[in-house]
Amino acid sequence: MTDGQNIDAWKKLAEREIKADPEKLVWHTPEGIDVKPLYTADDIAGIDHVNSLPGMEPFLRGPRATMYTGRPWTIRQYAGFSTAEESNAFYRKALAAGQQGVSVAFDLATHRGYDSDHPRVVGDVGKAGVAIDSVEDMKVLFDGIPLEKISVSMTMNGAVIPILANFIVAGEEQGVPRAQLSGTIQNDILKEFMVRNTYIYPPEPSMRIIADIIEYTSKEMPKFNSISISGYHMQEAGSTLVQELAFTLADGREYVRAALTKGLNVDEFAGRLSFFFAIGMNFFMEAAKLRAARLLWTRIMKEFEPKKASSLMLRTHCQTSGVSLQEQDPYNNVVRTAFEAMSAALGGTQSLHTNSFDEAIALPTEFSARIARNTQLILQHETGVTKVVDPLAGSYYVESLTNELAEKAWALIEEVEAMGGMTKAVATGLPKCLIEEAATRRQAAVDKGEDVIVGVNKYRLEQEDKLDILEIDNSAVRLSQIARIERTRRQRDRDRVETALAALETVARTGEGNLLEAAVEASRARATVGEISDAMRSTFGDHAAMPKVVRNVYGKAYEGEPEFQTLVTRLDELSAALKEKPRVMVAKLGQDGHDRGAKIIASAFGDIGFEVLAGPLFQTPEEAAEMAVANKVHVVGMSSLAAGHKTLAPQLVQALKDKGAENVIVVVGGVIPRQDYDFLLANGVAAVFGPGTNVLDAARAVLDLMEGKRRNM
Repeated sequence: MTDGQNIDAWKKLAEREIKADPEKLVWHTPEGIDVKPLYTADDIAGIDHVNSLPGMEPFLRGPRATMYTGRPWTIRQYAGFSTAEESNAFYRKALAAGQQGVSVAFDLATHRGYDSDHPRVVGDVGKAGVAIDSVEDMKVLFDGIPLEKISVSMTMNGAVIPILANFIVAGEEQGVPRAQLSGTIQNDILKEFMVRNTYIYPPEPSMRIIADIIEYTSKEMPKFNSISISGYHMQEAGSTLVQELAFTLADGREYVRAALTKGLNVDEFAGRLSFFFAIGMNFFMEAAKLRAARLLWTRIMKEFEPKKASSLMLRTHCQTSGVSLQEQDPYNNVVRTAFEAMSAALGGTQSLHTNSFDEAIALPTEFSARIARNTQLILQHETGVTKVVDPLAGSYYVESLTNELAEKAWALIEEVEAMGGMTKAVATGLPKCLIEEAATRRQAAVDKGEDVIVGVNKYRLEQEDKLDILEIDNSAVRLSQIARIERTRRQRDRDRVETALAALETVARTGEGNLLEAAVEASRARATVGEISDAMRSTFGDHAAMPKVVRNVYGKAYEGEPEFQTLVTRLDELSAALKEKPRVMVAKLGQDGHDRGAKIIASAFGDIGFEVLAGPLFQTPEEAAEMAVANKVHVVGMSSLAAGHKTLAPQLVQALKDKGAENVIVVVGGVIPRQDYDFLLANGVAAVFGPGTNVLDAARAVLDLMEGKRRNM
């Protein structure tokens, strides 16, 4: 029989088995890829990369010829716990238990370039990471950790100059010259403007910072990777895999161009550019994504005509998805993370972080972190995946997926290029808009039950077990940090600090010299993270994004659905009774820039018929209350993903009372542990919407609250 006859015979067999047309079983993915129920040799005919080999151009099957058969991926755990002392203790235990490098998570105050005593960060210090105010904190963070041997990865973008300067000086004072320091600094600001929002300065000076860091590290730190170009946060914000792939590689192309403006030869730095991708639950497509990334990066780098083969290779760190973790039935997250870790390994990652099962609601405990770390150890030692280079190679399905992802991502990369590159594309807001539309579509599919999440919208437990979580005492951490800052300021040479900061400000203003080099001198003098950041702020200014809300995405997904229409009708009736549309303000307080949830709520509520006011990022409770009063809103919805809710929500309630607006309803949504609900309700919050809340349920509850308030007036 010919191949065509074989396919026809299969279709007849399949029709008998499922009593349906197999063509109707095509899976239409969010990426626009139609996944068929059957793949054959015909699907990979003519695809050039099928015959490629690992360690050889275009490196699709891996940057090293032997891959894990010669050396497994590096096991990392991204972590930071309130103070430098607590984080140091965690790192040392993890290294003793088999972790092979340190990955540092910083608190949001540090990310945004504020010292812990700044009034804007009262609720943020020590939350979602470690607080670092000066080189004294950095020295404690790495006390007893030999920096000449241990690779250090730091997720830092906004305050990247003072943090990297502090790391260099901490190494020096540990007796390790900067030339011996190894690791990676994220230093990827373009994705911050798209999704994560922990930026400080506008795009152009931010790109200059990146170029200065690449220049300095190329000359002074031969073992250190100057940038980790990150798609992870794009997928966490709701991007499709095509968008994550395209925008990440387009960012990389932009950073290469920025480095070349410093007069560097491409081969001086290209081999130490690294990437960072998210690994979600689409198992085979995630593995194919990493393979496609290597293929496309080689294509991009050939434009710059490097002489070294290593300059064409894409090397990547991966992290299992945070957004796939669920509060409901949380031990399911152990299984999710294991599948995602396996996908990353089959895709050929160079290092990997596995999320802990409790990270949907809090920082990981030692118990959950051990399970996450052991997931990787079991993969490396018990499953056999390290015995063969690229085990999925030749798979009809995976090779076809790799090709389709590459083609669709390249089309999007070329669209960005036509706009003048990624910096200009980011300025137009196009990437951000596309990602927010994708996130809203995904939320609608979950809320409707089209995308099944076990334990959340299907197979739910009748009663959730209580989960022990790690809780950080924000007030105690802040007080201890302030005490250390004050001690550092008392003991330092004030004239030396002022001279070093003035020199840094001059470099920023004139463009002559290297920003990181000047910041290292300021760090040696014990200038703080905030002071170094402010020296550059005085010239560069602060970036302020204008919030935009996508429309007609969530509502379109529910077109004709009775449940949605009932809500619209109820809202119309309330509007008639109030003689105006119900107004809801969606507020982001503190330094938490993760706004996926806030944007989805704003978009969906707008489609239902609420008048929605999207507040700007980084408001104080007082600023949010003032905005709410000025706009005469009926409801303020505070979105929190970084554990500042117990500090900031009560302050918001009080600020509204102080302005005579106690009738404004305050609700809180986001990553809120169930054990915090009673505290929030006792402190004036009318309702709490935790992780996994159906958006229509939230809208229904807000309507109930507004109708109840009106009846009681």
